[in-house]
Amino acid sequence: MFQWSKKVVKSVTFNPGLADESLLAQVESYLEKQPDKTFSDLCKEVLWQSLCVPESVRPAPKTAATTPIEQQIGELQRQVAGLEERFFAKGSNRLEAMEHHLLQLSQQVAQLALVVNERSLIQSPSQVEVVNNTSYTVPAPPQEVDPVISRLSQFLDDF
Repeated sequence: MFQWSKKVVKSVTFNPGLADESLLAQVESYLEKQPDKTFSDLCKEVLWQSLCVPESVRPAPKTAATTPIEQQIGELQRQVAGLEERFFAKGSNRLEAMEHHLLQLSQQVAQLALVVNERSLIQSPSQVEVVNNTSYTVPAPPQEVDPVISRLSQFLDDF
């Protein structure tokens, strides 16, 4: 089995092209704004992010925090960021599920409206029969009223 030495050095080469030069300029400006970070720290952070490693597994960054209060603030900020990520992911999933359910309900209401319209066209309130030249009215058989349909009928009228 291959064993890593205590310190492994890998190199990054920036070629003399527009893309590499602009990337190098971005790296330098980022590191100027955060003097406590090194190029190695930046590379490691980007690798952790691009490999989608959860923050709970990542090692804590070694910063030059001078007081325990600053360390606690940094830890709290990381925890808040993790909570925000989970909250927004959960909210997004819930919103998608609700949109899916609303779409299904609207499709079901449309189908129900078609069924109700077809029934009203097919069935008449009474039928007239002629037997031996005598006409009389036969009342339509009593229809069961579905409570769901009766509640939804008021919404169908709005459509």
